Amino acid sequence: MPSTSAEVLLMLLGDARLPTGAHTQSAGLEPALRAGMTVDDIPSYLTARLRSVVPVEAGAAVLARREVLDATAPDDLTARLTAVDEAWRARTVSPALRDNAQVLGRGYLRLLRGLWPDDLGVRALTHVGKPSRGVVLGVAGAAAGLSAAQVARLVGYDDAQTVAAAALKLEPMDPTRAARWVFEAAPDIENLSSLAGLATVDDLPATTAPLVEEWAERHAVAGQRLFRA
Repeated sequence: MPSTSAEVLLMLLGDARLPTGAHTQSAGLEPALRAGMTVDDIPSYLTARLRSVVPVEAGAAVLARREVLDATAPDDLTARLTAVDEAWRARTVSPALRDNAQVLGRGYLRLLRGLWPDDLGVRALTHVGKPSRGVVLGVAGAAAGLSAAQVARLVGYDDAQTVAAAALKLEPMDPTRAARWVFEAAPDIENLSSLAGLATVDDLPATTAPLVEEWAERHAVAGQRLFRA
């Protein structure tokens, strides 16, 4: 695939209008605000996610992409993608976060089936079970011709934009303020490209954010909520 096409697909995958279900998510911002976090704290919250839970997911995406590019047979690839997904799960303690990532993964997989129905990675992924968002995005990156660094940054950008977009619905404000948060988070998003060299599941980061996990669990059983997570 020409590099120009890969860039277009990178923009497509990072577009908030993509029909993947991401519009139902706040990346944990809604429960964080309910727990007492203020709007002024949102930039710090965004940064905390980019340095804790996001590297685990971005790393899984990088590894999934690598497995697709190194694959020779669908059955073997399914096993390898399953191993990456299981490694991500082992490092994601919160059941609510795992469940949410599965929901997002399902939405992205539906998109991949529409864009690349005959792709080896997409066909193998359909047998993984309930793959997480990171693993599905890694397969998408391989199909789209994205580099490992691009895939890692895509996961970070998607997370940051989810927080910013949710903030505009939860605490109406000037949209340029939310855009500035994402702009100022660019160095942390760029830092995720350092994950591009991951080679095995043993290399996957195991960073976590206990408060993010606690808030996610509370939100999963909340009676009234605007976002699913």
